[in-house]
Amino acid sequence: MPNQSAETLRLRYVEQAASDLEENRRRQKELSEKLKMLKQEEALLTDILSLTERLHDLAEASPLPEQAQVEATFTRGRPSGKPATAAAGKARRPAAPRSATNVGKAGPQEKQRRPLLGELLTELLAESDEPRLAKELRDELLEKHPDRTPTPQVVRNTLEALVAKGRIRRHKQQRSVMYALVKSDAQ
Repeated sequence: MPNQSAETLRLRYVEQAASDLEENRRRQKELSEKLKMLKQEEALLTDILSLTERLHDLAEASPLPEQAQVEATFTRGRPSGKPATAAAGKARRPAAPRSATNVGKAGPQEKQRRPLLGELLTELLAESDEPRLAKELRDELLEKHPDRTPTPQVVRNTLEALVAKGRIRRHKQQRSVMYALVKSDAQ
């Protein structure tokens, strides 16, 4: 009888070990498939991030169609590509091309260029000598320009783009990030 119970016990251990080994291999396979899926997801997210960064860079690098027209009126006739002075722009205003699409529409004087968010934020920073929080700048922007309603993230992104261009400086104080205008020697 003791031999039979020892044999039964040994068989149970063998069955349990085989069952555990099978479960372990199943979980390994499941985890390797999940790891493969996560690596694919990481690659996809990395691609999306790089595309949005490139799109952001292109958006900053290429002016909006309306801006391109305004800039073209000030650079026309200048082979160096340098913009004309404000006085020259006023003295020689190019005529709008005549076509069936723009006859009867408002002239270029009535449709003014809306200042870019970066320009508005730079103006707000120029008004103060102290570094400012992005939240303060956004609140003041909403107060002074109620037609503009950028999200806090858009304001921070714009400020970071200005930092990258060297137009403003970032100051970190503990967990707060503050921004100040870069002072040029001419000022």
